[in-house]
Amino acid sequence: MSAGNWIAIGTIDDIPRRGARCVATPRGRIGVFRTADDRVFAIEDHCPHKGGPLSQGIVHGASVTCPLHNWVISLETGQAQGADVGSVTIIPVRNEDGRLFIALLAGATRAT
Repeated sequence: MSAGNWIAIGTIDDIPRRGARCVATPRGRIGVFRTADDRVFAIEDHCPHKGGPLSQGIVHGASVTCPLHNWVISLETGQAQGADVGSVTIIPVRNEDGRLFIALLAGATRAT
């Protein structure tokens, strides 16, 4: 792991199952999500629809529902689901023995 690309953001225990936390970074707010089966995902913390705070949404499966207008966003791809069109940037995240890291300088991709 290159120290220049990855930053420590806490531990998996900082995030409740089926919950999220928001991390402020030089790239903006990043939502870090934990699923019921302890998978961890990181995406930009704004809905592509109206900019709602995704980290305040409801996590279900590998998706989050925006708290403003109920858009469902895939945590795996960043793509809006169903008939909604739009996407957010996914951020690489690592879980190393419960310690969480996100990559900010390289590897972030926007779903198309």
